[in-house]
Formats: sequence, structure tokens, C-alpha cells
Amino acid sequence: MSVPQLVVHRDKELMAEAAAARLITRIVDAQAARGSASVVLTGGRNGNGLLAALRAAPARDAIDWGRLDLWWGDERFLPEGDPERNVTQAREALLDSVPLDPARVHAMPASDGPYGSDVEAAAAAYAAQLAAAVVPGDHHGVPTFDVLMLGVGPDTHVASLFPELPAVRETERTVVGVHGAPKPPPVRISLTLPAIRAAKEVWLLAAGADKAKAAAIALSGAGEIQAPAAGARGQARTLWLLDAAAASELPRDLYPPASA
Repeated sequence: MSVPQLVVHRDKELMAEAAAARLITRIVDAQAARGSASVVLTGGRNGNGLLAALRAAPARDAIDWGRLDLWWGDERFLPEGDPERNVTQAREALLDSVPLDPARVHAMPASDGPYGSDVEAAAAAYAAQLAAAVVPGDHHGVPTFDVLMLGVGPDTHVASLFPELPAVRETERTVVGVHGAPKPPPVRISLTLPAIRAAKEVWLLAAGADKAKAAAIALSGAGEIQAPAAGARGQARTLWLLDAAAASELPRDLYPPASA
């Protein structure tokens, strides 16, 4: 696993714009090298802020949108089209504005879908989708994602892996149903840490003073059961993208010498 690297931006708007530019570069490079790219999206204000910045970026046209696979790190188990679902918000922020191949947009199942209210069956179905996309050289039963993005919660949760709950302890399955999440809604679907760690690059997004303590805890040697963000690492790179407010409680020995 890679060692975390930090980039601190002046404010959340600059962070979103810089992250969008960085993502465009990664996607274009992957498509040039391999013909396609795969990205795992995150919801929340920072994930959606990045997508909105990407929609506004003139360089977005450098991406071949038809050769991009999109996955999700987690989803609220709510009916299709619910405004709280990550995929609904992503469509509004970006996806409906670009020429994606619908077959390559892999949304997690909704609670009114073919699995009804059975979140475990829905999670197993998403795990099967991931497994079906595996090619030689991939590991852990999931594709080797080019970039996997995660928001960081004030309690250090990432995806829907919350401190101390069973999902963060999962070591075998790639996707799990989550019950009793401490923030609504209580029922969710989430990638597990083994699936997250299959990505080439994992980017953790944190902006705002309410994320400062979580960033400091996760980057100061906390265990992944108590601080799930500490366990989110990429194979080649782990990148924390923060604004100044979210970085305000970092120990000085962690603060990057050069930040934007």
C-alpha cells in the first residue's frame, strides 16, 4: 500500500477545481495507455463539488466519455431517483451533461429495484457486477480502478464504512449491505476496504473545519477500525486533497511543505 500524500488548497472551490483538473489528466492518461479508464465516484458536498467543477472545466472535452467506466464507492439504499442517492446527485452535477455510455455507468441498486428491500442481495449483485468486469491482472475480485475517490466524514468514515461497525471489519467480501449507519439513511451499500485498496489511486477529499479533526486522526496513525479513512489506501498512490480549514489540525510534521 502507498504512503499518504497531502495537497492543501486555499479553499474548497480551489480544491474542487484542482481535483477536477487532476482527474481529467488521470482519465486521459489511462485512456491513452489502455483505451479506457475506470473511476469510482463519491457523493457528499466535496464529491459533488468536484463533479460540478469538472462539468465547468473546458478541458473536460479531452476525455473520451464513451470509454469511461463509472462505479460508486457507496450508495444510500433508497428508491431510484431519490434526491439523496449519490447517483441522482452525480447525474445532476455532471453525468447528464456528458456523452457517457449508459452501459458503463454502474449505479448501485435502488431499494425499489429487482432486489426490493433486500440490501444484502443488492450488495451481492453489485459485487457480481464488479467481478464480471475483472480482467487478467486484476485482484481482489474487482477491476483495478484508475482512481477511487472518497469523501471523509467528520467521524472519519469513508464510503459507508463507519467506525467500529461490522462493514469496516469485512476482509472477504467486496461489497456489503450496511445496517444502522449513524447518519441517515441507516441502510446503505458500500465497497469494503479490500475493494478500495484494489485501486491504483485512492483520493480522499476533505474540505471545511468540520473535517479537520477527522483528517488529523486518520493521518496520525489511527487504526482503520476506529478511523476507517486511515485504512483507505491505493496501490500506487494515496492522495489526501484538503482545503486549509480541513488541514488546520494536522500535526506540523504532516503538513506538506508545498501546497496550492
